[in-house]
Amino acid sequence: MKKIKYIVMAIGILFVISACSSGDDKEKESSGGDGSSEELNLNMSVTTSETSTWFLGAEKLAEDIEKETDGRIKIEVFANEQLSGGESGKALELLSKGNIDLTFNSTIIYSVLDDRFGVASAPFIFNDLDDADAVFAGEGGEMLKEIVREKNIEPLGFGENGFRQITNSAHEIKGPEDIEGLKIRIPGITMYTDLFRELGANPSTMTFSEVFTSLQQGTIDGQENPIDVIYSSKLNEVQDYITMWNYSYDPLVLGINKDLFDSLSKEDQDLFTKLGEEAAEYQVEITREREKEQIEELKDSDFNFYYPTEEEIADYREAVEPVFDKYESIWGEDLLEAFQP
Repeated sequence: MKKIKYIVMAIGILFVISACSSGDDKEKESSGGDGSSEELNLNMSVTTSETSTWFLGAEKLAEDIEKETDGRIKIEVFANEQLSGGESGKALELLSKGNIDLTFNSTIIYSVLDDRFGVASAPFIFNDLDDADAVFAGEGGEMLKEIVREKNIEPLGFGENGFRQITNSAHEIKGPEDIEGLKIRIPGITMYTDLFRELGANPSTMTFSEVFTSLQQGTIDGQENPIDVIYSSKLNEVQDYITMWNYSYDPLVLGINKDLFDSLSKEDQDLFTKLGEEAAEYQVEITREREKEQIEELKDSDFNFYYPTEEEIADYREAVEPVFDKYESIWGEDLLEAFQP
């Protein structure tokens, strides 16, 4: 009888342990046992200043995440690449390694990590913003996200720096022949160097902090950038002409370190995905609203605007065909096809 009694007692103890364990598991699951109950203080790097739409989009994400998690997850946003000594390329490397938690960066900077990102800024592939929106919402955007993940970065959404326009002080630029011989400052990306050489220009890759003075002194004739950069840098004070040729689209990636993202609970992952996409959409919306206002102000300052005809855009496309011949093998035929509306 004693033996039976001990067996019954042992079974009872095991039942209690099992019940407690089950209860603990449920409590762990409900509190996010894989990390959702953990307090996180994250940092985020943005290339531009605190007044930029990039920073405003990042701030929205930070505010929404803190609100939705009741302060459990906080994101501190740093402007002007403070976390990487002002170097955008270094910021992406630190993001990939996990030394920076999140960033808002242009795919032009991403192309430093992988040449395939250059397809997003390929010359004259988009006629307008509708074309760009359709591609990034479709197969092209999904393929680009997969390349981002290969760099140990989880893409949360696509932002926008806008179409890049060209300015100069020599003369009005209507067609390819008007660019020949001009000294134009461009980003330090090989694809842009090849592109402007095909157009007959003399491209220069100086840092942007030197551009205003170089334009003022006549060291260079012109430069290319989205409207927001042209406006905020007051380049209309040292440039006479701007051509709205929409030659290259400049998207942004709102990214989080993938190891960090993968370590989050499913609930927190879903939250970052949802709020990240909303923050990116907000940044795009206010960028487009601001650009319309900036264009009107620039026109009022006697900045001479020129809008190329369809025939002139066709001439540009023909002139830069060798760029596609060279980079198709780098970007990949399937990726390039996905980026052509």
